[in-house]
Amino acid sequence: MVGKREKREGRLRLPAILVLMVTAALVVASGGHRSVAADSPAEAPVEAPIEHRIQLEEATEAVRSVLSEEARSPEPAKTPQTPVGLVPEGGPVEDTYFESIAFLGDSRTQGFQLYSGLKAGTYYTAVGATVESVFTKKVETEGGKMPLLDAMVGKTYDKIYVMLGVNELGWNGISIYHDQYAKLIDRLREDHPDSLVVLQTLPPVSAKQEAKKTYVNNTRIAAYNEVIRQLAEEKQCPYLDVASAVTDEKGCLRSDWTSDGVHLNTKGCKAWLEYLRTHPVGEIPETEAAAPAEN
Repeated sequence: MVGKREKREGRLRLPAILVLMVTAALVVASGGHRSVAADSPAEAPVEAPIEHRIQLEEATEAVRSVLSEEARSPEPAKTPQTPVGLVPEGGPVEDTYFESIAFLGDSRTQGFQLYSGLKAGTYYTAVGATVESVFTKKVETEGGKMPLLDAMVGKTYDKIYVMLGVNELGWNGISIYHDQYAKLIDRLREDHPDSLVVLQTLPPVSAKQEAKKTYVNNTRIAAYNEVIRQLAEEKQCPYLDVASAVTDEKGCLRSDWTSDGVHLNTKGCKAWLEYLRTHPVGEIPETEAAAPAEN
């Protein structure tokens, strides 16, 4: 296969080759190179035959055509890159940004739907949902009782925001979480090839919950969040570090942002939403960007 460099060099050599053709035509038109003796009288110039002049004119025109085409040829269009990795701060965006987004999650995402104040977006949630149960466990949906992933089939979304993991904290080994989450990403892409799958890190639990010494603890959550970051790299997904937006200086969920130490209350959900507003995924049209606040 010819590489880009070879193709480019080939285009650059083409005019030079045609110039050589013109030179050759000139030689032919002039009757070729003649050896003249030192004492030979100068010869009168001989006009080139008509067919040679035609060849010369055709070769010259070919050079002009190629050079003109090279000058007109635009630079190849750059293909927009799909955002990958940690989503940088941007925006903020209006609620219209979320109209074409689906949220897939457990009871924490249910709380976000209820208490964040965001009215836009489509939600697929269930209490106790995991990266495994969304495949098979039937839940009540608008279309009847079915697994969450099946309820999403046939629907079109620009992005699918996923937050699942708190109900998996008791699983035996984080490798199971990794492998099952990878299957979930693959399934979402298969069902929604035009949608961008966006991962969200898990918020920590409060210091009070941490003190209970159960498997629902921040050490475990930190390990799962590292899996999410790893999957974002492996699967080339963007991810949102929601955890960073609701964590206090001690690495715990702020006590005034939770009612039970695990789920976020209204203040916590609004902080979550503010993070999503200021970390939009991909390029946002100017019409969707929030207007700057007036002083």
